[in-house]
Amino acid sequence: MNEVLLRSLTPSVLGILVRRGADFAAAEDAVQDALVEAVRVWPADPPRDPKGWLVTVAWRRFLDATRADAARRRREDLVDEEPAPGPAAAVDDTLQLYFLCAHPSLTPSSAVALTLRAVGGLTTRQIAQAYLVPEATMAQRISRAKRTVSGNGVSPARAKPRARGRFDQPGNVATVLRVLYLVFNEGYSGDVDLAAEAIRLTRQLAAAIDHPEVAGLLALMLLHHARRAARTAPDGSLVPLAEQDRGRWDTESIAEGVGILQAALARDRLGEFQAQAAIAALHADAPTAEETDWVQIVEWYDELARLTDSPVVRLNRAVAVGEADGPRAGLAELAALDDSLPRHAAVAAYLHERDGDLATAARLYAEAAHKAPDLAERDHLTRQAARLNARRCR
Repeated sequence: MNEVLLRSLTPSVLGILVRRGADFAAAEDAVQDALVEAVRVWPADPPRDPKGWLVTVAWRRFLDATRADAARRRREDLVDEEPAPGPAAAVDDTLQLYFLCAHPSLTPSSAVALTLRAVGGLTTRQIAQAYLVPEATMAQRISRAKRTVSGNGVSPARAKPRARGRFDQPGNVATVLRVLYLVFNEGYSGDVDLAAEAIRLTRQLAAAIDHPEVAGLLALMLLHHARRAARTAPDGSLVPLAEQDRGRWDTESIAEGVGILQAALARDRLGEFQAQAAIAALHADAPTAEETDWVQIVEWYDELARLTDSPVVRLNRAVAVGEADGPRAGLAELAALDDSLPRHAAVAAYLHERDGDLATAARLYAEAAHKAPDLAERDHLTRQAARLNARRCR
């Protein structure tokens, strides 16, 4: 059974059912039934037209479910006669699904889960494993999300709503990109590599829509993912960027990301993902940590702050200023920010260490470890505090 083929066909089959008049929730259920049937039938009797087979079976499942549910008989007006079997239309409805799954009424976690299910073709079990939650919990989350977006449609060509149902505004490009970025940041857990999955889905989106920020996000993902092998030591501990073995970076992904970024920037429609990718490209371009062009990185952070006005961006900018102009300049930038920001204490610890104040740095590393969002980061920060305390006791 070709699982990759099934996953690649899932969004287009689902899109065809929605375009024919099925609401999103019913269509998604029907497609899942068809996928189960494919797993059962295809090994012994593979179809000549896999997509057409899935469309036919899913449409029949949808009709059966619609006719069997007395409370939904009003939908019969939306249901035409069953199309004759044959090759499926070569219309790509994937873009429609991206916008539906990024509906503004969904929470970020629900939008991510629905995207992985409807566009990514992952099973509920795979998504639950990736998020380290029980399968029943994830099933409920996906079910609620499907009910939320049911009855909504969007034109793949123009991404404008066809008002049907209680919501009249699907997510826009920015919302879709944020959902994909959230998927990417989940990284890896269980048997699904969500970072790689996010790259696959973003490639798919980039092929369907000509938008510089889509290209910017794809470039950013490739540049970050290129450093993945060097981010952890054999014992699983985190390796900071400055200490990573750059020989382990994926040069092909870096080259591809830089090329995509350059083409996007040439269109002169700068967005936040392009700016983030430019920063990542400058890190990737430096042969050593000492040769990093921090002055130019600060300039890109200035652009990014102008675009987003994000305190997290300003926090990262303080680090860059500390590298470009010295730790005291970085600390001065940091003083203007709210100390309750995530990782504020870690940044302060790093800059104080660079400035030679080991006692303050050790205290702040310990404080940052206490606030760390995950075990790997907590261990890393705890080790930094222990390292500085050991140096002070010599």
